[in-house]
Amino acid sequence: MKFCKKYQAYMDGQEKQHLPGVGLKQLKKILKRCRKKDLKLHGGGDEVHVHQICTTHECAVCDGSFFPALLKEMSEVVGTFNQRAQKLLALHLASGFQKYFIWIKGKQHRNHAALIQEGKDLVTYALFNAIAIRKILKKYDKVHYSKQGQAFKSQAQSMHMEILQSPWLIELMAFHINLRETKAKSTKAPAFFEGCSFLITDDKPSLSCELFDSTVKLDIDLTCSICLDTVFDSAALSCGHIFCYMCACSAASVTIVDGLKEASPKEKCPLCREAGVFADAVRLEELNILLKRNCPEYWEQRLQTERAERMKQAKQHWESQCRAFVGV
Repeated sequence: MKFCKKYQAYMDGQEKQHLPGVGLKQLKKILKRCRKKDLKLHGGGDEVHVHQICTTHECAVCDGSFFPALLKEMSEVVGTFNQRAQKLLALHLASGFQKYFIWIKGKQHRNHAALIQEGKDLVTYALFNAIAIRKILKKYDKVHYSKQGQAFKSQAQSMHMEILQSPWLIELMAFHINLRETKAKSTKAPAFFEGCSFLITDDKPSLSCELFDSTVKLDIDLTCSICLDTVFDSAALSCGHIFCYMCACSAASVTIVDGLKEASPKEKCPLCREAGVFADAVRLEELNILLKRNCPEYWEQRLQTERAERMKQAKQHWESQCRAFVGV
């Protein structure tokens, strides 16, 4: 079965969930209307067919229909995935009382098996749409003999519309491995990632995952590019890059007491140099649990080191506050 039909069948099965998706059929129709007829050139008595290349600067269909429609759909898909994954993981990490309160507030009771199934559904939803977006952009470039589709993909990544860059996908990967390790001694935990694993190579940890028969490959390095060590108390910036929380605070020119929410919009990511990426940083709690469980000695060492540094910063913060209060 072609992917377009497979994707449509999948999305038809999600109607009750009211999940947004990529309109592959409609986008393909736009591309068909956008095709240019061959130009016939005569030379030496022979006809030579030359394809007229359509560019986004010349084609009103591309500018006015295709890319705006796809961008809107990508925004809806990423927003829905992030929102649902965040709620799922908040429920999983909540304490007994907090979990009960969330259940009552949501007017539904979800047991452990239901949470696992929801995680599986979310991952499937993310991957189907990620592949659909890749397919339609490749189709665009094939029709237009251009690289505008790949350029749009890069633009979407800079706008945080790439679902495979979502920090909540990383959290779901860690969530899956944590469940698998927790249930290993009793019953086998249902898998919603196939081929997902936590690896340590030359003392460097990473998350690796091959999905849909290796159609999608994810390799996430868990080394902080600031301290060059395994991320501790990890946080993902809105650009998708992961750092230790304290390292991120240092890069954003804020103290650990103030937190990343107080970072100036002018502060830039140390890797991609994108501005305004600190305020919406996500604390990766499931990833922290995974690293703490698999690297206990390292985690305890960093915990002691950072505890001393946090106390030092807290002391300096309150001393400055006291001096400001008394007018010194």
